[in-house]
Amino acid sequence: MSARLSMTINGKPVTAEVASRTLLVDFLRDQLRLTGTHIGCDTAQCGACTIHIDGRAVKCCNMLALQADGTTITTIEGISAADGSMHPMQTAFRDHHGLQCGYCTPGMVMSAIDLVNNHPDPDDAEIRDGLDGNLCRCTGYHNIVKAVHAGAAAMKK
Repeated sequence: MSARLSMTINGKPVTAEVASRTLLVDFLRDQLRLTGTHIGCDTAQCGACTIHIDGRAVKCCNMLALQADGTTITTIEGISAADGSMHPMQTAFRDHHGLQCGYCTPGMVMSAIDLVNNHPDPDDAEIRDGLDGNLCRCTGYHNIVKAVHAGAAAMKK
């Protein structure tokens, strides 16, 4: 059984037919080819699939695409400036070595942006708490925390 959905994704209107059981992450990756949203665990435990729905960070690997009907979605592909330059949080992750293999990075960046939007000057504990549920197997988190501090400062400018 399929159904029609409409939403705004990265500033563009999208209307599509989807099977009623299609997960949002699969819709984004497979139908729209927005592959920056990663699939890590399929149980909303690792955070690799984090996107913004109506301005809030949401893990989309266990959410049906139809549940997002009528929403505004931003994926990692949609946070860059119109001229293609990186979002300040992406730049901070790059400059402060907040990534290694990069698999968790899109979800970390999306969660970090949401955190800073709600807490513009987070301390280390708030950053660690705000990124709880986003797992990284490479960095040990120290550089991620530094990157979020730098990204928060750059987002104020």
